[in-house]
Amino acid sequence: MTTSTNTPATTQIVGADADTLQKFIFDNAAVRGEFVDISATWREVLSHHQDYPRAVKKLLGEMVAAAALLSANLKFNGAIIMQIHGDGPVRLLVVECDGELRLRATAKLDPEALIADDALLPDMLNVNGKGRFIITLDPADKMPGQQAYQGIVPLDGDDVATVIENYMLRSEQLDTKLWLAADDGVSRGLLLQKLPHHGGKTEAAPLTQDEALETWNRAVILGSTLKEQELLDTGIEVLMQRLFWEETIRVFEPLHPTFNCSCTREKVGNMLKMLGQPEVDGVLAEFGTVGVNCDFCGQHYEYDKVDCAQLFAIDVPVEVLIPVGDVKH
Repeated sequence: MTTSTNTPATTQIVGADADTLQKFIFDNAAVRGEFVDISATWREVLSHHQDYPRAVKKLLGEMVAAAALLSANLKFNGAIIMQIHGDGPVRLLVVECDGELRLRATAKLDPEALIADDALLPDMLNVNGKGRFIITLDPADKMPGQQAYQGIVPLDGDDVATVIENYMLRSEQLDTKLWLAADDGVSRGLLLQKLPHHGGKTEAAPLTQDEALETWNRAVILGSTLKEQELLDTGIEVLMQRLFWEETIRVFEPLHPTFNCSCTREKVGNMLKMLGQPEVDGVLAEFGTVGVNCDFCGQHYEYDKVDCAQLFAIDVPVEVLIPVGDVKH
């Protein structure tokens, strides 16, 4: 494999266990790709959700890797939110990733769910065929009247990779192949994408349509030799050498995903305001305080009667009324 770097090297201090997303492109070809090792972020996610069944961890860990891979190609200031809404023992899987590859993830299960270690996606999320896969692109700085873009499709596939591949082809008209793997401590993935072809040329090089298709098919065949256990056990640098050693690959400056939860007291307060004062007053009457735990990081936010009265007193930001330092634990 011949490599070249498209961007100049920069000095950056990165920990030995830092997560890495490596973009690459086939030189004189019509294929781009990405490897990601997001294991440190994944372990941070799991540190807040230690009770997930093994099969749920596998699915959510694969979604974490996939979200990073898809987000790395987005050219807008905002976040991608991937959701699978289920009709089985798993009600919801959610992964959010912003433009700086900061991620968080969570799952919602039926309280009575008993999930086998070898349960597959259809068994957990599409028992009655009513499961849905949703991708939302949420701009950080919306223009007046601008709404987030949302695509919703049926759960078409037996695993996370196939569901996303089908979504990308159906909704974005992009040929995409994904190989994903996750367990209790590792989350890794490989993405290959066929570049658009216009009048015998691609973004990468002048190719005929037949040549572009041949290159794409060869890349997919190489990727398909990658086994799940191999992806779990092997670092992405070694995998790139192993799979594409005969190809001329242009390698870009690596990116480094991290865990980050964007919850704040202001956002929680606004959520309570959306519930309405009668609902909040009812909780206060029963329990004396309103307590909210973040589904992603477990941060606890608590509001007493004075706090709640301030929420509904006047229409000013919650962070002005109640400083973050006053959070009660």
